Amino acid sequence: MTIWLRSQKPGNVNDSHGSSSEHVGEKSINQVSLAEDVSPGGLSFEEDTAGGLGRHLGVMSCTLLIAGRIIGTGIFSTPSSILSGVGSVGASLMLWVLGFVLSFCGLFIWLEFGTMYPRSGGEKVYLEAVYQKPKFHATVIFAANAILLGFTASGCIVFASNILVSAGKVADVWTERGIALGVIFFVTILHGLTPRTGVLVMNVLTIFKIAILVFVVVSGWVVLSGKTHITDPHVNFRNAFAGSSYSGNDYATATFKVLNAYSGWSNVNYVLNNVRNPVRTLKIAGPLGLGICAALYLLANIAYFSAASKAEIEASGVTVAALFFKNVFGSTAERALSAFVALSALGNVITVTFAASRVNQELAKEGIPLPFGNKFWASNWPTGKSPLPGLIMHLIPSVVVILAPPMNVVYPFTLDVEGYPQQIINFFIVIGLFWLPWKKPLVNRPFRVWWPLAVFYLAASVFLLVAPFLPPANGVGDTPPLPYYLYCLVGIGVMVVGVLYWAGWRILLPKVFGYELVPRKVALKDGTVVTLFSRRKVQ
Repeated sequence: MTIWLRSQKPGNVNDSHGSSSEHVGEKSINQVSLAEDVSPGGLSFEEDTAGGLGRHLGVMSCTLLIAGRIIGTGIFSTPSSILSGVGSVGASLMLWVLGFVLSFCGLFIWLEFGTMYPRSGGEKVYLEAVYQKPKFHATVIFAANAILLGFTASGCIVFASNILVSAGKVADVWTERGIALGVIFFVTILHGLTPRTGVLVMNVLTIFKIAILVFVVVSGWVVLSGKTHITDPHVNFRNAFAGSSYSGNDYATATFKVLNAYSGWSNVNYVLNNVRNPVRTLKIAGPLGLGICAALYLLANIAYFSAASKAEIEASGVTVAALFFKNVFGSTAERALSAFVALSALGNVITVTFAASRVNQELAKEGIPLPFGNKFWASNWPTGKSPLPGLIMHLIPSVVVILAPPMNVVYPFTLDVEGYPQQIINFFIVIGLFWLPWKKPLVNRPFRVWWPLAVFYLAASVFLLVAPFLPPANGVGDTPPLPYYLYCLVGIGVMVVGVLYWAGWRILLPKVFGYELVPRKVALKDGTVVTLFSRRKVQ
């Protein structure tokens, strides 16, 4: 990996607008300093950015990439479970504000890392930059989380349930699962075979989602004005904190759901190899995308609480937005909005899958042993422009999650189980932010986060790691019959799997069979460069 020179101005990365892999890797050597290799596989900046469509995403596409990732299933589906968890409208709104503040703190931390190391991979790159020894340790642990928990089942499930409501059909379990499977397969083919069309569809659906949220917000204002048939639109705002929970577990679990609804502010960090002028673009698109979504989220929650009673919202399950339109506009509008929410969920799945496939590709480039060989998973097969193998790697766990557990449990549980290990990763990244200036004082930082924001984010991460183990107020959590702490154990277990996999690959097997791992770099036909390991017998 290359480190940007301190004398280089922020954003002074002259990106090629071409899409051929030959031009992607032809950046002038004068623009970078060949310092240490942050990549454990030894790939230089030019080698890592080679292959694929090249730098084709600008500020607008990156802003929409962030907004499209954030706006999906969360704001339309989870307010009811959050309200049920914390017990009051006031506490629920405070958590949405807290989620906004925490997300902006996280965004600024990721901006500092992303502008220091402007390459695809997100947290993978930042963990590798800080925790370089033992070699590949951080990479493999991150890979276990990214691959095993890198699914978009929740978005597919919300699409299925809402599209059935819009069609006036009863939600049969296997019908929902069949539709959800169809969504994830469609998105995989869309991005894998027609990458430019996939980006276009992604941007159009994001604009559509923003328009729907704006409509919800404006409708809420009309309801609050008292000019609709809603009897008392202000009832939920009187004694707003009545019934609030006193359990730390309830607030931690609800906060995970809020943060999941805000998740996506780091989406551009995962695809920086595809971004034009990555440093400048990241500094503009990040705050802009998150700011738009945060404002719409808070106002949409107020709209929901103005049009339905607390009991109605708690009982609405994953269709709280449909309940809002039913109460304000009638049953016909409820069915219409269900179709809109389904399209929003589809857009979110398309956006998440786009970024996740690039992360999977980056992991395969490092040489971590995978079935069928790393050259396949790191490639842009078959088009030479998009990582279909990385999309397939994302497809497999999504299919398993859609098919395996009961539908009424899978949605809240997947939100929880995705959030906990991510908080562990976030904790170590913030620790790394404080450690890096002493470890690498000469690294250029085009953006610097205000340290109190990083301290606040660190404190919140510690709370979110500890509080889920405290007993909830109702004694069972929000995923009965599963134990309330199970999602934490599953998340930790996934990371332990990463530790064991690393130990077996790097230590145990070489020692037992008497060989050492020898790395070499291979350039694929599509221009992608991948690190492969050969076994050399130890004499």
